[in-house]
Amino acid sequence: MNSLITICTTLFAAAYLLSAEHKPFPAVMPSKKPDYPISAAMARLYDEWNPHEDRGNELYTNFKYSRLNGFAQEENISRRDPTKVIKVDGIYHVWYTSRRTAHSPVGLKNATDTIPATDWDLSDIWHASSTDGFNWVEDTEPAVTRPPKPEQGFRSICTPGILVWEGKYYLYFQAYSPMVGGQAYCPVRVAYTDSPNGPWTHHPDSVILPGPKGSWNNIKINDPCPLVFNDEILIYYKGAPIERGHEMVLRMQGVSKSNDPLGPFIPSSINPVINGGHETCMFPFNGGVAALVALDGPEKNTMQWSPDGENFTVASMIQIPPVAPGPYCPDAFARGKTDGRGITWSLCHINPDGGGSVSESILARFDCDLSLDVDRQVFKRNNLRFNAQTYFQKGIGLPKGWLSRILREQAYLDQETIIH
Repeated sequence: MNSLITICTTLFAAAYLLSAEHKPFPAVMPSKKPDYPISAAMARLYDEWNPHEDRGNELYTNFKYSRLNGFAQEENISRRDPTKVIKVDGIYHVWYTSRRTAHSPVGLKNATDTIPATDWDLSDIWHASSTDGFNWVEDTEPAVTRPPKPEQGFRSICTPGILVWEGKYYLYFQAYSPMVGGQAYCPVRVAYTDSPNGPWTHHPDSVILPGPKGSWNNIKINDPCPLVFNDEILIYYKGAPIERGHEMVLRMQGVSKSNDPLGPFIPSSINPVINGGHETCMFPFNGGVAALVALDGPEKNTMQWSPDGENFTVASMIQIPPVAPGPYCPDAFARGKTDGRGITWSLCHINPDGGGSVSESILARFDCDLSLDVDRQVFKRNNLRFNAQTYFQKGIGLPKGWLSRILREQAYLDQETIIH
């Protein structure tokens, strides 16, 4: 009897598969969307993605990291938050936050005028140059130093972003007074020069201010990221509200625009334009603007794209994205209509011990394929595997003290489980 049922079931299934109402999905992916009924998931593959998955997505990549030469690692010297890399007369240039203190960071409650609270406290902006992007020569003095007290930024200047405009160079940065973190008010200031080697002059006024009370960016403007798009200067940034720490507060990103590097900068009427991300990374791409969104928010660890620089959609999902990336993007500041060729490498920062606000940072390089001009198939692989060191590292393994809690919860849930 069972054999007869099996035979009938098989025949029925075969007849259904051969019927006009149903066609089996082929083993080789059709290049065009099938005209017969398919699932919502398969429809999305054609409508929102592409039938070649990540291999056919110009805004998908994985990232290959390299150590840099020329940055001596010494106690209480931290380097982080690099700008975009620019190339002038055959030389690459980058600027970055650097803290050089006699004491390591101790947190907000224990910091003093000379002891830093965080890794980016009591910092200045430094400069380095290179002929190949791997070997760097660091200046012996800061490029831009903190302004004197009581000017905004006398406590710390950090997270710089570079702009090249009409033959001059502009560095935008967070300006902290009197303390970093917490509810410290933090606008963006700018310094300018005629040469990437300086000297730099502080503009006396802040150029981007936090928003009004109760708004998404009402306390800090973080990580200014300038680029030129459709002949306008766009500065993207992360906003921080006073209410940070409440359950429903997200880190989000907005944009302000100007035709003058010293402002005024007018915020977009639809800010915030990205619903997450911990640092800003935007560059012109394929007629629009691409954004690398990492670490925070519901769309974290994605590449996004916007046709107008304000309305972004998710283009791909990425793994092990860089922290605070500063890409080499030759057309980031091009005037006139540009199609945006994308990026192939960048600097970023890494926390050797896994991260945290009091952890020292080092600069590193990553290579990728987010470019219309190269074809690096090794960077399009999506079945990435990691070793034990990755899985068991600090921040990924169980937090201290959680083993006993998990065992208690597990015992309780096992007791409550009803087996039917």
